Amino acid sequence: MVKSLIRHSLACAAALAVLFFIGAAKPVFASAAVASAHPLATRAGIEVLEMGGNAFDAAIAVSAALAVVEPSGSGLGGGGFWLLHDANSGQQVMLDGREKAPLAADRDMYLDADGNVIDKASVDGPLSAGIPGAPAALVWLAANKGVLPLSSSLARAIRYAEEGFITGEHYKRLMTFRKPVMEQFADSRQIFMPGGDVPEPGSRIVQTDLANTLRQIAQHGHDGFYGGQVAEKLVAGVRAAGGIWSMEDMTSYEVKLRAPIVSEYRGMQITSAAPPSSGGLVMATAFNILSAYDLDSMSSSEQIHLVSEALRRAYRDRAEYMGDSDFVDIPFDMLTSPRYADGLRQSIRLDRATSSDSLAPTRDEVPGGEDTTHFSVIDQSGNRVAATLSINYPFGSGFVAPGTGVLLNDEMDDFSAKPGEPNVYGLVGAEANSIQPGKRMLSSMSPTFLETDDRLAIVGTPGGSRIITMVFLAALAFHDDASAEQMVNLPRYHHQYLPDRIQHEPGAISTDDMERLRAKGHTLHDRGRTWGNMHAIVVDKNSALVTAASDARGEGKAIVLP
Repeated sequence: MVKSLIRHSLACAAALAVLFFIGAAKPVFASAAVASAHPLATRAGIEVLEMGGNAFDAAIAVSAALAVVEPSGSGLGGGGFWLLHDANSGQQVMLDGREKAPLAADRDMYLDADGNVIDKASVDGPLSAGIPGAPAALVWLAANKGVLPLSSSLARAIRYAEEGFITGEHYKRLMTFRKPVMEQFADSRQIFMPGGDVPEPGSRIVQTDLANTLRQIAQHGHDGFYGGQVAEKLVAGVRAAGGIWSMEDMTSYEVKLRAPIVSEYRGMQITSAAPPSSGGLVMATAFNILSAYDLDSMSSSEQIHLVSEALRRAYRDRAEYMGDSDFVDIPFDMLTSPRYADGLRQSIRLDRATSSDSLAPTRDEVPGGEDTTHFSVIDQSGNRVAATLSINYPFGSGFVAPGTGVLLNDEMDDFSAKPGEPNVYGLVGAEANSIQPGKRMLSSMSPTFLETDDRLAIVGTPGGSRIITMVFLAALAFHDDASAEQMVNLPRYHHQYLPDRIQHEPGAISTDDMERLRAKGHTLHDRGRTWGNMHAIVVDKNSALVTAASDARGEGKAIVLP
């Protein structure tokens, strides 16, 4: 589908590379590939592969490197989801390193005496931080999937932290946005704004304390972060600045292994993230709704209309039903059922947009979702990883715990601070995603594998509430034989139920299509800028060609070993 979108693709400055597929039942590749949001992180993954590591070792290296060189998007103070495919066993599993609410958290912790949400309380400073999961996930990968010592996989990140990395325009823009909170905390200011102001592109950011924290993890594994001096400094720093962490929060943190959400669309299998991610379920519902339509026979405006209507309904269910499945009963069978989708489809009109039932007041503007990061990896044996990591808002909470170099997340904002009230991405939630001690907050991160008889893809992106729709559009394009380059550079539009409008990048929807969509009753909103930073690897099983590409919107890089 969406061939019209592929033809309308933005010009690509993405890195592109080729490897070869050999064999049938258990493929062995002539090479390996890494695509990530920063050239240094991609290089770290490639170096680990060159020294004999597998895709899981490379994933450790890339995750840790991104924590150093792309601090606006992820870090040791955050979490994420690592979607894993083990070529030997054929097993596919989601490694859940999502953050957890502190044990002292409570349902109304961000409400004032009148029951109103306190502005910025769940976004700025250490009270907004959940207990990080990223370090535990890296330790688990090394212990259970990797073939190299953890110290070897972390060595490049340690070097980058000690020697520093050079900032660019992306860093300057996001740091300018978050400067008001970053400058409130001494360690944050000293590390990320050397000289006391937002650094110009070409500046060097050195993170000595972070290098030392990475060394502790390399030497002591889980206890190097969740125990000992690092944990004590984290807890003391958080509490001194108004947070509620405890040593019990740290020592009790564990990753979870979850069965991915697997759905199907016209011969394409979609394997994606499970709760506490909403990505797999939202896509399953939307794909089931669309499966009854012959989209290729329709005009581009009709395609956009139907995709938006499917997403409108899937995002409504996201708000109503989804949360941490360890705490709430999610109707998995219903949300993934074609018969349920049949019912949702009955209210869709081809000539008229549906009006979203209001769960909460809408926002005039939804932030761009440039925080978070994604990378894709495949090795010669066919092991593969799609990983989406985050600290939520750009530069997370803005708080660095003194003496650790660890920039903390503000993922507590991904809970429903008050059912029906939108978070910073305009997403509303119900009781299923309310705050509870030890609970993981709902996420949109959607690392995904796509597979047909002829091809497979490893894909994902940052983008806040728009992550799911970006991956969804890329999957539809993949179904229509799009390459990795075409997938990552598709023009993008988005509907998330509330606010009730189709958001789109400049030029993503033609003037004629905009008129047709408005005639159906849609409200359109040109964001005035692009969003997302997708990274994909595609294997063509028949031609032996694989493309690895990084989004031209970002500064990432895709590399394939020669």
